[in-house]
Amino acid sequence: MRPIFTNATNGTDPFLVIGSVSSVTSVKSLVENLMIPKTEDLIGYKLMLAFTGHMPPARILDWIAHRPIGGFSLFRPHNYDNPAQVRELTAALQRAAREAGQAPLLIATDQEGGQLAAMGAGTTQFAGNMALGATRDPELALRVGRAIGLELAAMGVNVNYAPVLDLNTNPRNPSLGIRSFGDEPGPAAALGAAMVVGMQSAGVAATLKHFPGKGEAAVDSHYKMPVIAHSRERLDRIETPPFKAGIDAGAKLLMTGHFAIPALTGTSAYPATVARRVMTDYARGELGFEGVIITDALDMGAITQGAGQIIDVIAAVRAGVDLMLVMHDVDTQERLYGGLVLAYTRELIDESHIKPSLDRILTLKEWAAAQPQPEIDVVGCAEHRALEIELARRSITLVRDEAGLLPLRLAPDARIAAVMPAPKDLTPADTSSTITPHLASALRAHHPHVDEFVTEHLPGDTEIAALRQQLADYDLLVLGTINASMQPEQAVLANELLGLGIPTVTAALRTPYDLASYPAARTHLCTYSIQPASLDALAAALFGEFAPTGQLPVAALH
Repeated sequence: MRPIFTNATNGTDPFLVIGSVSSVTSVKSLVENLMIPKTEDLIGYKLMLAFTGHMPPARILDWIAHRPIGGFSLFRPHNYDNPAQVRELTAALQRAAREAGQAPLLIATDQEGGQLAAMGAGTTQFAGNMALGATRDPELALRVGRAIGLELAAMGVNVNYAPVLDLNTNPRNPSLGIRSFGDEPGPAAALGAAMVVGMQSAGVAATLKHFPGKGEAAVDSHYKMPVIAHSRERLDRIETPPFKAGIDAGAKLLMTGHFAIPALTGTSAYPATVARRVMTDYARGELGFEGVIITDALDMGAITQGAGQIIDVIAAVRAGVDLMLVMHDVDTQERLYGGLVLAYTRELIDESHIKPSLDRILTLKEWAAAQPQPEIDVVGCAEHRALEIELARRSITLVRDEAGLLPLRLAPDARIAAVMPAPKDLTPADTSSTITPHLASALRAHHPHVDEFVTEHLPGDTEIAALRQQLADYDLLVLGTINASMQPEQAVLANELLGLGIPTVTAALRTPYDLASYPAARTHLCTYSIQPASLDALAAALFGEFAPTGQLPVAALH
């Protein structure tokens, strides 16, 4: 590949120092005015690839050396060991791009907080969107967004696939839950816009997802295409305001949703991702979005897989989508790159589909390259840990205390049983399985005699019967559930233990709908998170260290 970004007068590297473009020609100008390859050679800029490795593998370095590329998405199981390693990885990728004469890379991840944290141990693990929804505080959301942004920027990540702006209007939505701020458009709009401002103030581009809103989905788009059967009036009134607020706040990216939206397209035959009436007419024309539109992951079941996938990708390009989020499969990466080049040479896509998109992508690259990189010691710093605790405490919600148990006043020799299910990834957009159960440890900070009982995530009859016997002599049960509203086995366990007649505190540790599955519970709280800070906050609230002030961010239990 000829160098795309070579200074025509002196041969110097225009991006020798990433983080400053003040003394170099803009990225766009370099593309427009210097040694420009044919348009089909630039199609690689429309791809965001993924790979496995804590450092760039040879295949990825070869791609960078010979083909333009938009950038890369990093994922916890494939690319993360610790913050310093990620900083080395991203530096190696950017160095390879410079040496190949390419523009700076977009490097992205899913650091949503809560159940989905693509950057793991060593980073600050915030409780997530629904916990923020319980605080109703945009200023807190701004500070959390900035902290997340600073940590990502320090690791060399310049795009975050967050915040989620879908409203969880369907309590049985299998793929959303606590990733949402709640089910009300007003608070979600204010919190989402604040997160955008905070994140981008730290030099990390925010991504609004999943446009135009999948809160009502009844199936997970990782496996099957949902159909969102709203009226246009409902869409404009409920789903759109958070996205409009995020757009008005200056969000750099918008992520497409792989679901059908007949109110905009007139059909349930294909997803919004491939619909020009959604991506261009609605997002850009009506809502005024001028940034980069990126697909959700293209390995999801809601999008055509296999050889036919290129048809959906071509349709997405024609619809006005800028970047394709391609996952790890090498054959898929090669097939889609080759297919897009062929589509251009066969005039299925043309200059009108490519040049405006490249302009937007290069504008984003230029913005990202101009951002300063914080020192690595900002990751997990004391200030961010304090903010993590603040969010956890302010989100704790007391739903009821009809039994008058709170604050707990126990005899020194009283025995507490702490019961919760083993954390599990309930969707592909989930890192909960990486979290060690922490309920008992949190309670032991306030009372010496606490025994831990971690059940199977879906406990069977034998385990439930044995647990009933084991717990019969305890003075207090603290029972945490994780999505019991959609896991009937957990609901059976909760109702069986409530039937023991022992004083019991129940806590919904993920979605707040669990109380409906065991309505006999008389003292009940919500944490919206199983992160250690949230369970520490729960324990502190139970023992009267502070009075819970969180508000339910969903109407189902109001």
